[in-house]
Amino acid sequence: MAHFAKIGLNSKVIQVVTVNNNELLDSNGIEQEVNGINFLTNLTGWAIWKQTSYNGNFRKNFAGIGYTYDEDKDAFIPKKPFASWILNETTCNWEAPIAIPDDNGIYIWNETLQNWEQK
Repeated sequence: MAHFAKIGLNSKVIQVVTVNNNELLDSNGIEQEVNGINFLTNLTGWAIWKQTSYNGNFRKNFAGIGYTYDEDKDAFIPKKPFASWILNETTCNWEAPIAIPDDNGIYIWNETLQNWEQK
């Protein structure tokens, strides 16, 4: 199954759906994203769809509701978890301004203190 994200206002993902791979096949039997988009547009009347990869083979992250599609990066970016976190331009994931301790402990981010706290 192929997965597609429905893109709404401000490039936000508002739905993720699955489409049978057969709907993506061209006349040579090769999957084409545009065929999935056309199928979904005809089915739903909504024209803005982007294919997303469940295993992250393309567009960096599997789309989720509330994610943003960044056209320049051709990537789905998750919601920013904390105001202080910084977008990793390579992975398109958010990272804390301080690395989490690497001691097998369980930590949570404290935004007020701008630090990791052990649970």
